[in-house]
Amino acid sequence: MRIGYPCVNESLDCTSTSTFRLASYSDERVVQAVGNNLACLQRILEYNVQHNLRFFRIGSGIVPFGSHPVNTFPWQTHFAAEFRAIGDYIKAHDLRVSFHPDQFVVLNSPDAGIVQRSIDELVYQGSMLDLMGLDGTAKLQIHAGGLYGDREGALARWIATYKTLPDAVKRRLVVENDDRLYSLQDCLRLYDAVGVPVLFDNFHHECLNSGEPMPMALQLAAATWHPTEDGPLMIDYSSQAPGERKGKHVNTMQEDLFRAFVEDLRGIDADIMLEIKDKEASAHRACAILTGLGRIVPVSTPAL
Repeated sequence: MRIGYPCVNESLDCTSTSTFRLASYSDERVVQAVGNNLACLQRILEYNVQHNLRFFRIGSGIVPFGSHPVNTFPWQTHFAAEFRAIGDYIKAHDLRVSFHPDQFVVLNSPDAGIVQRSIDELVYQGSMLDLMGLDGTAKLQIHAGGLYGDREGALARWIATYKTLPDAVKRRLVVENDDRLYSLQDCLRLYDAVGVPVLFDNFHHECLNSGEPMPMALQLAAATWHPTEDGPLMIDYSSQAPGERKGKHVNTMQEDLFRAFVEDLRGIDADIMLEIKDKEASAHRACAILTGLGRIVPVSTPAL
C-alpha cells in the first residue's frame, strides 16, 4: 500500500506546473518552463521518497499548452533524457504516479470538437508516462462526463469514444465515480462494456451511491483492476468539510474517519491519494497511521 497527495508540495519552494500566457507563446518559453517543471518534479519525488510517500499525482501542466496546436516545439525529443531519468527514479524507488486531466476532458460530449481535444489531451499526458518508460500501472484518471439529458446516450457515447482511443491511452485510462452524475454502478457499466478499471473515490461514493456499503463498494471497484497490468486499486480519499456545502473537501485529514476507512478495506491492496487541502501534511499523518497498522513498511534511510 502506498499513500500520496496530488500535484503540489507545499513544503518546497518550487512548482512543477509553471506556465505563461498563450499570447506570449514561444519555443524559448516552452524550454524554460518545461526544464523548471521537470526539475521541480524531481525534487518533489525525492521529498516523497525521503518521507515514504510513494504515490503522487503529477500536475497536468508539465508542458505548457502540451496538447494545444500552438505548441509545435519537439519537447518529446528535447527533454527525452530528463523524462527517462525521472521514470528511472520512479521505478528504482517503487513509486506510483498518475495524471488527472482537467474537467474539460469529456469523452461523451455531443460536440465532436470537445471530444477530439479531450483525446489530444489524453495522448499528451499519456505520452509523458511513456517517455518515462513506465508501465500500465501509471494511470490517466478521468470522469465519465456529462449527462446531457440522456444518461443512456451519454454512456453509449463514452463507450464508442473509448473504442477509438489509441492503445497507449487505453492501457492507462481509468474512470472515477463522481459526486453528482455518475455513481460507482455507472462506472461499473463502463467496465463491463470495455474493461476500463474504476478508480474509487470514497467521498464521492458517500455523496452519490446505489446503497452499497463502503466495504462492498471497495470490493466491486477492486475487482475491475488487473493485478499486474493495472496494479493495485487506486483510491481517492477525502471527507466532508464540517459546516460546508455537501461535497466540499475537508481542509485536513480527520484521523478517526481515515482509520475507519482503512478498516473498510478489509485487506484490499490499494494505493490511496489524499485529496485533502493541506496536501503532504495530511499524507504524513496517514502514512504514520498505516505504518502503525503494518500496512506500510517504515522508511529506513533517506534515498535521495
